[in-house]
Amino acid sequence: MTPGAIHITTQPHYLAERSTPDEQNYVFAYTITIANRGDVPVKLISRRWLITDANGKMIEVEGSGVIGEQPRIAPGEQFTYTSGVSLETPVGVMEGSYTMSQENGDEFQAPIAAFRLALPNLIN
Repeated sequence: MTPGAIHITTQPHYLAERSTPDEQNYVFAYTITIANRGDVPVKLISRRWLITDANGKMIEVEGSGVIGEQPRIAPGEQFTYTSGVSLETPVGVMEGSYTMSQENGDEFQAPIAAFRLALPNLIN
């Protein structure tokens, strides 16, 4: 299977009710949908995120699965979850990859394209 058989879409949202801008705390949720466009089932083993805020501060996050799960995604199916991140600036960028496994044990990286975290109507 090729990494391109896994299609990943992202939808970030600013959570004003959880943020405290006067304390440099900006909270964002992001919804990820992982679609298996291949012809074999895959399992999401782990994740790796690189999060960069507007000050250039970079945080790397690695861990098993997502939201406490290692979902199995059959061909033609998708898995959607929502998680969150807190930044010290009103703008940031996230990118990363998922380690996916096929039933035969072969693993591959499914890249997650960079997406922007930003307050609504913020221009910069």
